[in-house]
Amino acid sequence: MSYAAYVQYWRVNLLTMIEYRANFFMWFGFTIIYHATAVGALWVTLQQFPSMNGWDFRQMAFLYGLWMMGHAFHNTFFVTVGEVPNMIREGRFDRFLIRPLDPLFQAMTVPQQIWPDELILALLFFSVATHFVGVRVDAGFLAYVPLVVVGGALIDFGIQLAIATAAFWVIRIDTLRWVVMSLEQDFTRYPISIYTRGVRFILAFVLPFAFMNYFPATFLLHKQDGALSLSPEIGLLTPVIGVAWFALSYAFWRAGINHYQGTGS
Repeated sequence: MSYAAYVQYWRVNLLTMIEYRANFFMWFGFTIIYHATAVGALWVTLQQFPSMNGWDFRQMAFLYGLWMMGHAFHNTFFVTVGEVPNMIREGRFDRFLIRPLDPLFQAMTVPQQIWPDELILALLFFSVATHFVGVRVDAGFLAYVPLVVVGGALIDFGIQLAIATAAFWVIRIDTLRWVVMSLEQDFTRYPISIYTRGVRFILAFVLPFAFMNYFPATFLLHKQDGALSLSPEIGLLTPVIGVAWFALSYAFWRAGINHYQGTGS
């Protein structure tokens, strides 16, 4: 039943995309400009310095591409979890509790316009970055990278789910969500070795965005970790970290559901 509902959800999204093609292309253009600006900022920065803690522009583009794929995968399949606080505040979440499907599944499949534009762009950009950085593309690479993408998406999803769950206790959490999103988007563009030890620790073990790109890139590029002096093989743990974050966040979510009494709307 859940599978059929999910297929129907994507059918609605596809039909919406076909119906509003101009909107899709305009949004795709904005996505290109956003990421082009970020990559352009990296290029300008690297014109002032020969490298950044041993990372040149091609390696940092590869780093950005890895993060971009995991983040885009999250935005394509899981991003609607960010709407949960608004649903709770407006009283729309209550209807999910009286239906036979899992409330999280229902929240994630509320029909809306979700475009796969960022995911398409991420795949193209990562392919180009991989070519120019000179990474050997073999069977191991082709098996490992999708696991990093899914693991990174689950890290993103787990963190956003934990934030959304906090809305069961604190109705407005917009500031917290904005702070975490800014931390992810701004700090993952660069190797975490350039930050203070406290920031490195947070990005590795508290909000483990470094597992979305830094540790996997260190492993794939055969670089030594200059941030926490860890073995490059720690990048292999990205899928495990992703599953663990999702499992913990889902347990927190279930606790939030049990606590939830409604907003009285």
